[in-house]
Amino acid sequence: MTKVVVAMSGGVDSSLAAALLVEQGYEVEGVMMRLWAEPSCGLTGTNTCCTPEAVEDARAVAEMLGIPFHVLDAAEPFKHFVVDHFIDRYVHGYTPNPCLRCNRHIRLGVLYEYARARGADYLATGHYVRIRRLPDGTYQLLRGVDRHKDQSYVLYMVTQEHLAHLLFPLGEYTKPQVRAMAHERGLPTASRAESQDLCFVRDGDYRRFLKEWADGAIRPGPIMRRDGTVVGTHQGLPFYTIGQRKGLGLTFQEPLYVIDLDPEKNAVIVGTREELGHNEAWVEEVHWIAGHPPPGDIRATVKIRYRAHDAGATITPLEGARAHVRFDERLRDITPGQGAVFYQGDVCLGGGILARREFHV
Repeated sequence: MTKVVVAMSGGVDSSLAAALLVEQGYEVEGVMMRLWAEPSCGLTGTNTCCTPEAVEDARAVAEMLGIPFHVLDAAEPFKHFVVDHFIDRYVHGYTPNPCLRCNRHIRLGVLYEYARARGADYLATGHYVRIRRLPDGTYQLLRGVDRHKDQSYVLYMVTQEHLAHLLFPLGEYTKPQVRAMAHERGLPTASRAESQDLCFVRDGDYRRFLKEWADGAIRPGPIMRRDGTVVGTHQGLPFYTIGQRKGLGLTFQEPLYVIDLDPEKNAVIVGTREELGHNEAWVEEVHWIAGHPPPGDIRATVKIRYRAHDAGATITPLEGARAHVRFDERLRDITPGQGAVFYQGDVCLGGGILARREFHV
């Protein structure tokens, strides 16, 4: 019998994924990861992805389905790969997306390796994406049918090896369908709300978190125009992001926006709406799902944030896992540290991290 380890979170998506796989005749095991969270009042913290209530909900679903359930301690690698990186990137003028690091190093690293070590043929998750196997035996990652829930953006780092051993049972369904199917099966998590906060920050306040965990690296500094004119004082680079208008404390004849962060000068650079945005971007740590970059320029669409619209672009692969992206139109919110993910239709080609510096093209 084909064995599948299902990543369970105590939510409706992973619960239904497990139920569908049991119905399809797989030998299923459930596993939930225990992740690092900052301590509260001197006590060990609870990550919102794995609260005691969530663990019990996942355990209850596993018991209902008649499958084994395990809790995997991944706190140490999560702290190292996700939390420490989150702090470091903010201190150096980036706006990181910790979900990308978590998927790369924890779900597709620690958890994937755990599943394979358990003798599983597949690791399954409740992500809304699809896999297509091509006639030559290679694989493609496709967007989920539900465009509002599609999660290919946070999985652009999957490899061909991963895709050969991953299952995404929900990729063909919409979220309302998933809720309805969970209710039909009487799953106790059918109505559970989704968590959207930073899972490792006890109160969801990343500014407060950084003040306490960045070891004094957050310092006030100048707010200035591109020509060096100082127009105000900021409270710390991590508290500002590209495109921000509110909270700058500036009085000017026209609205000013954050157009750049300069970690060398510890300066927030502001400008008018006309100065905001670019029609090109540089991307580092680029991963191509096919296993190799295209031989030359390609036409594609690019998402520069999880909730961003697809933007038409020409992508030029560069040496050293880098790429240059020239957009068809000027984009306002190109933010270093966020993911830039490449698509052709429903096919996710791969992606990388928006860089602070320009590369030679």
